[in-house]
Amino acid sequence: MEKIPLTRAGFDLLDAELRQLKSEERPAVIRAIAEAREHGDLSENAEYHAAREKQSFIEGRIKELEAILGRAEVIDTTRLSGSIKFGARITIIDEDTEEQHHYQIVGEAEADIERGLLNIKSPLARALIGKDEGDSVEVRTPGGERSYEVISVRYE
Repeated sequence: MEKIPLTRAGFDLLDAELRQLKSEERPAVIRAIAEAREHGDLSENAEYHAAREKQSFIEGRIKELEAILGRAEVIDTTRLSGSIKFGARITIIDEDTEEQHHYQIVGEAEADIERGLLNIKSPLARALIGKDEGDSVEVRTPGGERSYEVISVRYE
């Protein structure tokens, strides 16, 4: 099986979500199903069907998280340095709009662009890998070609 690269923070976040699902969400939905069963006829019981659907989602997410964490390879980014690679915290500037963007390059399982966690498999991350401060990169995006300059690279 292929290892899944994760930062320590990403691993801890997914592990906390798994523990919360198992210790709080799963027991709560089991109680909700039991309460809904007490209301009688299950074929027309919306509460029961909603609780079963939520249970299905929770169990699926638990299996997904267990699979990810079981194959996780935690990368210690504090021991890294040099050009951009997995775990790098980067600041780039869009050469057309002068907008600055701050990202950390992370694995697919922990990527969240809203939080500045850039998927290593994304076009932007792939273009940035191996670059250093001061380098420019051209990236083909759904919105067209974009040019970025690497302002800073650091590992924490």
